[in-house]
Amino acid sequence: MVFLACMFLLTAALYAVAGFGGGSTYTALLVLAGTDYRAVPVLSLLCNILVVVVGTWRYARGGHLDFRRSWPLFVTSVPAAWLGGRVTIGETLFVGLLAAALLVAGLLMLWQPTLQSVPQTETGPRWIEPVAGGALGLVAGIVGIGGGIFLAPLLYLLRWASPKQIAATCAAFILVNSVAGLAGQASKGLAATAAVIGDHAILFPAVILGGLIGSALGSGWLRPPILRIVTALLILYVGVRLAIRFWAAVHGGGA
Repeated sequence: MVFLACMFLLTAALYAVAGFGGGSTYTALLVLAGTDYRAVPVLSLLCNILVVVVGTWRYARGGHLDFRRSWPLFVTSVPAAWLGGRVTIGETLFVGLLAAALLVAGLLMLWQPTLQSVPQTETGPRWIEPVAGGALGLVAGIVGIGGGIFLAPLLYLLRWASPKQIAATCAAFILVNSVAGLAGQASKGLAATAAVIGDHAILFPAVILGGLIGSALGSGWLRPPILRIVTALLILYVGVRLAIRFWAAVHGGGA
């Protein structure tokens, strides 16, 4: 458990530098550690909330979070994340969805730095925002992530806003979806969840510390694009491991 806590601390620090929560990698690490997959989303979402709540507050205080612009994303993502949290799926499908999410997230994260120089524009089809918000919210609730790691590259591609405004929107997106997904997960009434949370309590101070370290490094001398690439490679590595596990489960007849 100490090793897992160290990995969570490192993950939180890396993601916090880039403005994310780390839920996708928390989920993968828990699955690879053999944690009951039914409780994995709850643990990941709790850790996500602990990391991004401070970042969201800082962005809002700095005037970078514009709810008048971002509300179409939230109005569909929140109910979709809650609904996704209520969905019960088998372990093999859960691992498969998580592996796919990680592989896509890793590739998007590698691609994202090339989009940061794109100038801002407010033109574009407005229907994309609620559709994307609903789709990402549903995935976030099912797998136990915030969805911001998918949203950021999309907003850069759409030239949606400045980098700081996009980072602020993604932080808030992760926070509200994590809360909604957690509510959906809790509504299942899993008896084992409370015990599993207690057994993994050491992870919560680890991600808080990691998030604080990451925020400090991100605002200091470390360059976020470099750490984003390192994080993307870590995501891809874990995603490949889960994909191999999923393949073995499907073709070996086990979960």
